[in-house]
Amino acid sequence: MQYRKLGNSGLKVSEISLGSWLTYGGYVADDHAVRSIEQAYDLGVNFFDTANMYERGEAEKVMGKALSQYPRESYVLATKVFNKMGEGPNDRGLSRKHIMEQCDASLKRLGTDYIDIYYCHRYDKETPLEETLRALDDLVTRGKALYIGVSEWTPAQIVEAYALADKYLLDKIIVNQPVYNMFNRYIEKEIIPIGLEKGYGQVVFSPLAQGLLTGKYRLGRPIPADSRAASKNWGEKQLSESNLTKVESISKIADELGIKVSQLAIAWILRQNNVASALVGASRPEQVVENCAASGITLSADVLQAIEEILQG
Repeated sequence: MQYRKLGNSGLKVSEISLGSWLTYGGYVADDHAVRSIEQAYDLGVNFFDTANMYERGEAEKVMGKALSQYPRESYVLATKVFNKMGEGPNDRGLSRKHIMEQCDASLKRLGTDYIDIYYCHRYDKETPLEETLRALDDLVTRGKALYIGVSEWTPAQIVEAYALADKYLLDKIIVNQPVYNMFNRYIEKEIIPIGLEKGYGQVVFSPLAQGLLTGKYRLGRPIPADSRAASKNWGEKQLSESNLTKVESISKIADELGIKVSQLAIAWILRQNNVASALVGASRPEQVVENCAASGITLSADVLQAIEEILQG
């Protein structure tokens, strides 16, 4: 496993990180989740990601329990705040009240004294940004969170957050968590350049386009009955003839290189120096092994050009 610095911070994270969206605490049985987490740790993954809203806290409990067998200093743990966690008017968003209360609730579910990275899961248009940043800064000062991050904020929102942090000497964002894969490349235009300028790194989710880039969905073949596409009803748009045709061509490149198409897709993401880690999900330990093998793979300029021609075709 290779490691990269997260933005301009001194924190080093594994190129492959393990998440729990759509998996732990619900979709995947707890014993499978625990074995996947253990497999990841054994392979050198030191970065684990969850969120308070994943199965209303159950994912945090599963991940916290699984990681409790390891020394706390040996891994980086991230969780998030923003989404609805109750029926009250203050049970969502990025107000000081909700941030402080949810941080304590997450710490309790995770069974730890501190969170390494605390993300704002989305932007809150109803709360002044200064209020949010001051609350996060207080958490860092108190040692409940070590670093702060955001997920799926617009370039303008991130730039404004940096301006306020500079103005009031507040703790700054060191990480952004956006979607990024061969079929969703919006961050290349502004998010990555701003990250390089401001000093935050990217930890990207859905690097395999929710399974599209695993090779299990093939042109002209039925969707596997036990797949996420079959159970989550997202297949029509993702599994278009155009996308599947591109995956077939990308798979041929992977075959020529002697690697899996999933490994090629992750290595393609990690060609970006501003990407610190590719966040993968896994319902079985075998998937963790396959994805972790992508760390350290370097793609030649010719291979990158061939992939680009396929994606632009």
